[in-house]
Amino acid sequence: MDYNNGKNDENKEPNSRVLIVDGLNTFIRAFAANPSVNDDGVHIGGLVGFLKSFRYSISKLKPTRCIVVFDGKDGSKRRRKLFPEYKQKRRVRDRLNRNVSWSDTPLGDEKTSMKMQIGRLIKYLEYLPVTIVYIDRTEADDCIAYICTKLLPDEDKVIMSTDKDFLQLIDNSTLVWNPTKKCIYDEKAVFEEYGLYAKNFITYKILNGDKSDNISGVRGAGLKTIIKNIPLMTEDKLFTIKDLISFTKNASKKNKFLSNIHDSYLLLKRNYILMQLSDVDISNKIKLEIQSSVRRDIPQFLKYKFSVMFMQDKLWSSIPDMDSWSKEFIRLNHFRKTYNGT
Repeated sequence: MDYNNGKNDENKEPNSRVLIVDGLNTFIRAFAANPSVNDDGVHIGGLVGFLKSFRYSISKLKPTRCIVVFDGKDGSKRRRKLFPEYKQKRRVRDRLNRNVSWSDTPLGDEKTSMKMQIGRLIKYLEYLPVTIVYIDRTEADDCIAYICTKLLPDEDKVIMSTDKDFLQLIDNSTLVWNPTKKCIYDEKAVFEEYGLYAKNFITYKILNGDKSDNISGVRGAGLKTIIKNIPLMTEDKLFTIKDLISFTKNASKKNKFLSNIHDSYLLLKRNYILMQLSDVDISNKIKLEIQSSVRRDIPQFLKYKFSVMFMQDKLWSSIPDMDSWSKEFIRLNHFRKTYNGT
């Protein structure tokens, strides 16, 4: 897939090249890193950081359509029924953005600022030619995975996120764009960085766990140890959890690491259910809601309303040339018309 030029766009359909954005992941990263304040001293780093990163990614990848996905209310509830500790240690840390003196800002604290900015961000997105997906009781990861594997399985897609969980979805039609590293992960890039093929990334993850989600792994299961002791995982061949258990069962009992894996079957099974995205466990009702969100008409680019909000929030110090900045959304608007049949 060539994502570095937008030539011959007139021959493409709206779903020819889809950018799927992990919304909260992108916003939190921007909020944590960007200390920008407007002329009133209000912190706008999360808002402008998201918009600038989003626009840069569109300029770089030249998609014909954009879908922005957010976690729904009680999105983690399903996984917490299985594992109550899931994401329990995750919280907005005090002093998340250490470059901002919160006592000097009009909103006074991080949590209030974050809530205000994400609310404003969604309003901005509603005036852009993008599809917003937000499904209650469903995490963004599950929505994105369902879109990639079931709704748009053959279309070219790029997932925009720094979350490594999405690397398991990479195949001939799905890539992952890391906006922090500014690099695209395909099957080759995953192998070069991890020594594993994308098809086996989930097996690595269930062994290693995920500290950010408070999911423990097998003791000592670091990447180098896994590769050294389970060389079959480095081959360009699917190596499943069943293959893993079979391999460790037949391994020498003198290898404590492999013995630990074999004795950790219940932990591995739990981790697989929590972390796998190839066939997400969501209800038919939720699947229909995702389908409805993705297949509805793409909103029109309402540049005037976007500009009014831009002026109200005084974003000009961070985005000085809004007219030039908005050209990529005018381009997306062209494909929107084709998709909507107008």
